[in-house]
Amino acid sequence: MYNPKFVFSQLVDFLNRNKFNRIIKKYGGDRYVKHFTCWNQLLVMMFGQLCNRESLRDLIVIIEAHRSKCYHLGFGKNVSKTNLAYANMNRDYRIFEEFAYFLVAEARVKRKTDIFNLGGNVYAFDSTTIDLCLSVFWWARFRRHKGEVKVHFLYDVETQIPAFFHITDAATHDCKAMDEIPYESGSYYVFDKAYNDFKRLHRIAEVGAIFVLRAKKNLKFRIIRWKRRLPKNVLSDCVIELTGYYPGKYYPAPLRLIRFWDEDQEREFMFLTNSFSLTSLQVALLYKNRWQVELFHKWLKQHLKIKKFWGTSENAVRIQIYCAIYSYCLVAIVQHDMKLERSAYEVLQVLGVSLTDTTPLRELFDKTKSQNFNERSASDGQLYINF
Repeated sequence: MYNPKFVFSQLVDFLNRNKFNRIIKKYGGDRYVKHFTCWNQLLVMMFGQLCNRESLRDLIVIIEAHRSKCYHLGFGKNVSKTNLAYANMNRDYRIFEEFAYFLVAEARVKRKTDIFNLGGNVYAFDSTTIDLCLSVFWWARFRRHKGEVKVHFLYDVETQIPAFFHITDAATHDCKAMDEIPYESGSYYVFDKAYNDFKRLHRIAEVGAIFVLRAKKNLKFRIIRWKRRLPKNVLSDCVIELTGYYPGKYYPAPLRLIRFWDEDQEREFMFLTNSFSLTSLQVALLYKNRWQVELFHKWLKQHLKIKKFWGTSENAVRIQIYCAIYSYCLVAIVQHDMKLERSAYEVLQVLGVSLTDTTPLRELFDKTKSQNFNERSASDGQLYINF
């Protein structure tokens, strides 16, 4: 007798369970566990992300309504509010973090493309803060009456997948997260002006990578030589030497300073880079595409659950953020493998209301009409290729 799979079970087939089991064994996640395993926990958390549940109680109510389907959905027999809350609070978050990196790497390979034709990956690095209630999340103290955590993302601009993520308390300065980035030789890293730390920027140059960042107005430098015959909107392009005491000490090599006039915003931008082979317009274009990481932050907060948490401990918050990344990568993989000409928003919404249906995925998307929403989303490949 043929028993069709639920939509959620079809989505789970895109996950590598063998890899997850090896990670569990590495950290001993299922030691002394009889019923509600790490795999069950992962699927329940992803189910909550995809169907947009507001709270832990809300998630458990929905699961209780589908009690007869829990086994086939992969939740196990003992899903309860207590079990899930205990698992989120006590199980090693590194299990979910390592699997998130594996899923990210898989999604990047599938969506690999070369839009800029620069011979290396193009990354944008920035952070986003998540507000928390200090009386509940006591460990996330930021100010006297305010709690926050900060998530730092290294976003692959061409594949629209975050290649690296790092969670810190909100009091940690953004520059300190630069020490955790796994830099790649020949790749391009784009930063905003908050990352004007020349000691850390020099490490990027020593690795053989290229950085582009927005310079601060109070930058002290000496011009070594100018470039003539500049293209439109490029006000100046020169090689400089830093003259400030600490900047000159931490970055003794020459840099390139470009002043660019943005007609759309009617304002001037100053860019610093260690690349002398890129054209001035390419440098401006790379920085312009830094905005993609901001759109990714916005998409993640609007469509997945990382603003309202289902647990109050730091461990539970970390696990929920990693599960949101799973869901984002899973949508991207489904979008790629099934060659869907839809935005990530549409794919997520169609999946979210159909998780307990038994319709085949291909038929599910063929039956629904694409609305072609003009959504400024980092997941839809809307790069600024031209000015």
